[in-house]
Amino acid sequence: MKQITIKKAVEVVGVGLHKGVPVKMRLEPLPADRGIVFYRTDKDVQIELKPENVVDTTMATVLGKGDVRVSTIEHLLSAVHAYGIDNLLICVDNEEIPIMDGSAIAYCALLDEAGLVALDARKKAIEIKKVIEVKDGEKFVRIEPSPKTIFDFKIEFNHPGIKEQSYRFVFSTNAYKEEIARARTFGFLSEVNYLRSVGLAKGGGLHNCIVLDESGVMNKEGLRYKEEFVRHKILDAIGDMAILGMPLIGTYVSFAGSHKLNHLLTMQVLAQADAYEIVELPDSEEERVEEYEQAYAMQRQ
Repeated sequence: MKQITIKKAVEVVGVGLHKGVPVKMRLEPLPADRGIVFYRTDKDVQIELKPENVVDTTMATVLGKGDVRVSTIEHLLSAVHAYGIDNLLICVDNEEIPIMDGSAIAYCALLDEAGLVALDARKKAIEIKKVIEVKDGEKFVRIEPSPKTIFDFKIEFNHPGIKEQSYRFVFSTNAYKEEIARARTFGFLSEVNYLRSVGLAKGGGLHNCIVLDESGVMNKEGLRYKEEFVRHKILDAIGDMAILGMPLIGTYVSFAGSHKLNHLLTMQVLAQADAYEIVELPDSEEERVEEYEQAYAMQRQ
């Protein structure tokens, strides 16, 4: 399987979720083995997509170099990862990635417009070799060995509009577009005033966020999926785990996971040499799964 970039540059204009400021974003192709790179055009600073460049996970995942930041990257990265893109330059002229409608479907449309092209280099992936878990009280995120990439998430909220939700997503590009990409970010009306008092959620509203009051969903159109809340948590997790820098082969399991726990998980994985192996992907998914199962059977003998 070859590495992938986009065929042509594309751009979009929107606003940032937390700062509420206008931002222009342009996606450009990159050669093989360059990875995902963010470029603040207004600061002339490039920031590579690496776990060590994550500087904040309070309400979003934020990359930084010195005093230059790029915030709320997880939704875009989720779509980029779902499309199998290995090399990409993401240019923005402000601090945040545009939030669009609060999901990843607009980024999918942008990538469809750009098109994909294979490069003359083999695609590499991180194959998980042992269980790694990060906990915060009852909350946890965990990665386990598996021949397929799976995201298994559960949430519980003491709110009549959410309660308990769980979803198991077997990763593929088509399944992502059908099951995950349209799930929007969500928040509670009771928290809005506080968030805005600390400089966050200034660009949020019913047009790009599911908002819940005391009784339920305030958005007139309702939900896009029955389990839209937990599906969005999977969307976020896919974007956060993409910070590993290459496709993930393993099962991600979480109860009430967060950007912070996802970041700590990526750091824990890379800190343990026996936790993963970097492998070149064969030309077909079936061939890769067969190779994995053969290797796993030999380990058990």
